[in-house]
Amino acid sequence: MPLALVALAITAFAIGTTEFAAMGLLPQVADDLQVSIPQAGWLISAYAIGVVIGAPLLTAAAARLPRKSVLVGLAVLFTAGNLLCALAPNFWLLAAARLITGLPHGAFFGAGAVAAAELAAPHLRARAVAVMFSGLTLANVVGVPAATLLGQHLGWRATMLVVVAIGAAGSLAIARLVPHLPAPERAGLRHELTAFRSGQLWLALGTVVFGCGGFFACYSYITPLLTEVSGFATGSVTAVLALFGIGMTIGNVVGGYAADRALRASICASFVLLALTLAMFSVTARAEWSAALTVVLVGLFGFAIVPGVQTLVLQQARNAPTLASATVQGAFNLANAQGAFFGGLAIDAGLGWTAPPLVGAGLAAIGALIAVLAWTADRRRREPSGADAAAASDRLAGADRAAGGEVVTGGPAEPAVGLPG
Repeated sequence: MPLALVALAITAFAIGTTEFAAMGLLPQVADDLQVSIPQAGWLISAYAIGVVIGAPLLTAAAARLPRKSVLVGLAVLFTAGNLLCALAPNFWLLAAARLITGLPHGAFFGAGAVAAAELAAPHLRARAVAVMFSGLTLANVVGVPAATLLGQHLGWRATMLVVVAIGAAGSLAIARLVPHLPAPERAGLRHELTAFRSGQLWLALGTVVFGCGGFFACYSYITPLLTEVSGFATGSVTAVLALFGIGMTIGNVVGGYAADRALRASICASFVLLALTLAMFSVTARAEWSAALTVVLVGLFGFAIVPGVQTLVLQQARNAPTLASATVQGAFNLANAQGAFFGGLAIDAGLGWTAPPLVGAGLAAIGALIAVLAWTADRRRREPSGADAAAASDRLAGADRAAGGEVVTGGPAEPAVGLPG
């Protein structure tokens, strides 16, 4: 495994930690800055807005620059944003700093996925992308629980400063270990936008928005589900969330291997298995041991999708992949927003804490349906129709006759025998 992929994974670890740890630090932030917890929750929205805005804008702005320089610059911007968060004197400046911190998120993962694919052999590209995203999944196993504990004992600012240190380490690692990666020959916003003429690209993004929305519908309300339905003590939830992270990490690795062997099939299978697991969670959540096991499976199937979808987007936008790859991160954040929204509607409707996994199952099923339809359309596009095949055969026969050969059905062509005139 190239060390350059490890450098990308370090920064991905820092990004994952700062994104998800905020959910566990809301009480400390609210108390310190004298705002309500719901208002502190706007910090999560501010980060997501930064991702959606920054993914296309920063990718377009950096389209003509060498990819290594872009990756270093985005990692530095992310690190600076976290430093602003740690130093923010009031809530509104903290919200602005969170938005700034979110800006490089999508652009980094977009450029990083392209770089990881370029650093690997063609048959190992999904696994290379998975290595980079392993930093994001490991953040949920180690980074988020550790950041939450650190914030509870030393304050949320201490957590931000630790993320600053990790981000700085990632920036240095990219600068030292990632080789020179020049910008594409036809770089530029207009060229990158050509990728969005592909209907298959839009279908791939649709699978993310709907299918992965199922994962987030469950994940957004996992804490009250575990405490109110499964019976876990509040102090035990962190350990169960670490199991979630373990499942994500396993799924990321397995998904990378599966996508390299059968890309479309692995994506469809992951969505189907995610839908079934989420539906099952509404039942298994009623006991601690079965809930813990299902949490691992939800994380596994939810993140088994990521390397495959990212690789599929790179494949469909192979001539202009950077902006399309960054847009996937915006799609994941839209999935997060709509999953949480529809899961919340189910709770407000009085359907109980087991309703979000069922909502998630429905969304994942929609994602599976879109993935199957895209796969079917792609196969039809690649397979010539009967008329096209016949026309191709006629053209081949005409070419053979023009070359002096005779086409013999059912056997090899025999050379024509020339008679003297």
